[in-house]
Amino acid sequence: MSIMLPTFAIGSHLPPDWKKLIAEDLENHRFDLLEKQVNQAYKDLGEQIAPTQENIFRALKETPINQVRVVILGQDPYQTPGLAQGLAFSIPKEIKPGWKAFPSSLRNISKALALDGYQALLHGDLSGWAKQGVLLLNATLTVQLNLAASHAQFGWQELTDALLYRLAKTQSTIWLLWGAHAQKKKALIELAAQESGLHQTILTASHPSGLSVYKTAEPFIYPGDQQSCSHFRKVNEHLINQGLTPIHWS
Repeated sequence: MSIMLPTFAIGSHLPPDWKKLIAEDLENHRFDLLEKQVNQAYKDLGEQIAPTQENIFRALKETPINQVRVVILGQDPYQTPGLAQGLAFSIPKEIKPGWKAFPSSLRNISKALALDGYQALLHGDLSGWAKQGVLLLNATLTVQLNLAASHAQFGWQELTDALLYRLAKTQSTIWLLWGAHAQKKKALIELAAQESGLHQTILTASHPSGLSVYKTAEPFIYPGDQQSCSHFRKVNEHLINQGLTPIHWS
């Protein structure tokens, strides 16, 4: 059963700083088709779309541009009901690590934290990271429940690519690209760096999901669970070397 929701407009929902970053694209109506498809999805399926409309741009609201120090890219929101909350990899605090609903990606992120010398996750709500300047952004920002990548062709990636490209042209950042999908953004980030002259630190590894965590030449966690990709430790070492406050990961 569908429910009536207010019309979703990108320009109205984006935080002012991020809206200004892509003002030219918005003025040129670059994302009109995306808006149309998102509105149609909510109209047709209502509660079957995740996250809720007010949380679509939560990652951008939680981490203003001038506070971004690290970017962690996800693919699309969790398709399992009750998990997606507008932050890549993050889930509600009430869902504990020992529960069946706790995603394998978060289990392996928690394991990697411990291998890097930090406390393992007590829950999967990563909003504390977002408030410290870790942008947790998915490439696609909505999904139909129980149907992975169902909105991948809506045009979300054109929008998020525009945000990432212009962010990389604005300031130096640390980028954590986990998995092949996120690593496709490397060329975009490097292009922005070349054009702006700003240095971008890019760390890559396999995706932390149970299907991919040990795979590729750059595993997120090495077979045997004795070593991680050390991204969390490397981020803090880089920040400290720049005279900046490290991220409190735990």
